[in-house]
Amino acid sequence: MEDKVFPVQLVVWSLRSVSRVILANNPVSGALALAALYWASPWQGVLGTVGVLASTFTALIIGQDSAAVTAGLHGFNGMLVALLIGAFSAAGDWFWWLLLPVCVGAAACPFLFSAMGSVLDRWDLPVSVYPFNTVITLYLLCTSTPPGALQQHPYYPHHLATPPGAVEVNATQLDAVQVLRGIALGVGQIYACGALGPSLLILASVVLYSPLLAVHAVLGSAIGTLAGVSMCVRASSLYEGLSGFNGALGCMAVGGLFYTFSWKTHLLAITTAFFSAYVDIALSNLMGTLGLPACSWAATLVFTVMLLLNGQTLAAYRIPIGQVMAPEHNLRASRSQWEAGNTSDRESTDV
Repeated sequence: MEDKVFPVQLVVWSLRSVSRVILANNPVSGALALAALYWASPWQGVLGTVGVLASTFTALIIGQDSAAVTAGLHGFNGMLVALLIGAFSAAGDWFWWLLLPVCVGAAACPFLFSAMGSVLDRWDLPVSVYPFNTVITLYLLCTSTPPGALQQHPYYPHHLATPPGAVEVNATQLDAVQVLRGIALGVGQIYACGALGPSLLILASVVLYSPLLAVHAVLGSAIGTLAGVSMCVRASSLYEGLSGFNGALGCMAVGGLFYTFSWKTHLLAITTAFFSAYVDIALSNLMGTLGLPACSWAATLVFTVMLLLNGQTLAAYRIPIGQVMAPEHNLRASRSQWEAGNTSDRESTDV
């Protein structure tokens, strides 16, 4: 892309940023995911696009590493901030004043990404979506009102999150078809998308990048849903995919992305999915008392812990951050290549 004009380069960088949300690194996958967002909600699509551009331009202005910018590493956190601001807004679609916090929140992500990266790089850990989780939590705290208040925030009203453990009236049976539908929606909820068709298109974008990653996405969402059933979370969390997306993220990150795929790391990915789902339930119940969502704090924290595991058994499968690619490509590379830093045909990624 070096010889292309800047607008073309910007489009490719932005689409890579969109695909980073689902742990991919492919502009075509990003285009499919973005199309799914516009399909589900044109307003959400606009917010996501503004978030990516605001975050990417900020990274360019403050002089972040050009390789990281071109790889889309400075755009996906901003996009997630924009999508969650829109998803929790109570002002309805096409509330143009919402673009102000979207731009400010997205622009804050490169600063946090750079600052956190200087610390986490010492332990060979990805910055992941820590900037997104931090910014969206602070935004919702800034615009929240006390529980039971008669009036919402006058400028940026937003819906309050409900703890998943909240008991529903007469919710004694589950609809098996709706639960299965919720597993597919768990992949879409990574983008705060709760529509079935767009969620399947998002899953297709993962398949395009890596079929193995897609398998772990569905498996992790199913595990998260199972964990929700075991904890008797409210049915709407199961049906809308809210119980599954943290499990999907955790399973994808460990199941072949940061560890070479094998039966040992596959079991570790399943374990990560279970832990992510249960931690999400706990955090959601805790933060829900303040009307706040737990976002993807659970998956981010859990797979960070999993990457810190030591021991010869797992160390042999651990892939250095700068050498991570799609699971299928990771399988072709040997440990000696990683240690030698052979990056001639490889491209670093992040989560």
